[in-house]
Amino acid sequence: MGTRPAILQAIDSGLPLHDNDWHSPMGDGQWPQAAVLVALTEEVAPRVLLGRRAMHLTNHPGEIAFAGGKRELSDESPWQTARREAMEEVGLTEDCIQPLGELQPLITRTGFEVFPCVASIPAAPTLVVDTDEFASIFFAPLAAFADPDLFRLETMSDGRVLRKVPHYQLGGDNVWGVTAAILVMLANVAYDAGFDLQRNWEQAP
Repeated sequence: MGTRPAILQAIDSGLPLHDNDWHSPMGDGQWPQAAVLVALTEEVAPRVLLGRRAMHLTNHPGEIAFAGGKRELSDESPWQTARREAMEEVGLTEDCIQPLGELQPLITRTGFEVFPCVASIPAAPTLVVDTDEFASIFFAPLAAFADPDLFRLETMSDGRVLRKVPHYQLGGDNVWGVTAAILVMLANVAYDAGFDLQRNWEQAP
């Protein structure tokens, strides 16, 4: 691999990369666990791989999300979960996934602890979509998530509590919730975007 693009270098130097094992045996933690692969293309202006979740899914149908999913018993680490899920859902091969770093885990409104694993992938990878998981996949410019004109915080209610929820309006797509929160954190590292999520995503919403 040649010289890494400057934005990916900034992410590489700005995030920890431990690749630690899961911190507790499966089922012992307060929350069920999952991991997502935040896949960025090896380009001067990196793009991020996203997908529209299939409408028949129980959790987050039709929403924009990263490849990823629940921890399985055979998974020794969040990275292993993220790689396995990315291979199953979008066809990324293990040898094309180059780890850059890890963002802090986040707690979703559906009660999962999600571990974001940030990696680079080739600019034009061969992808195969599992339509049981995603209706479609696409690449979005990473820089778009540092644009204040596309970002907003909304106060939303689930009938029980009010919470601040990040949103990005990306063309006709509304990217929101935990996916948007991960992209906010990444934009703050990569571009010094300075966005404030106004709540701690490491705690239950």
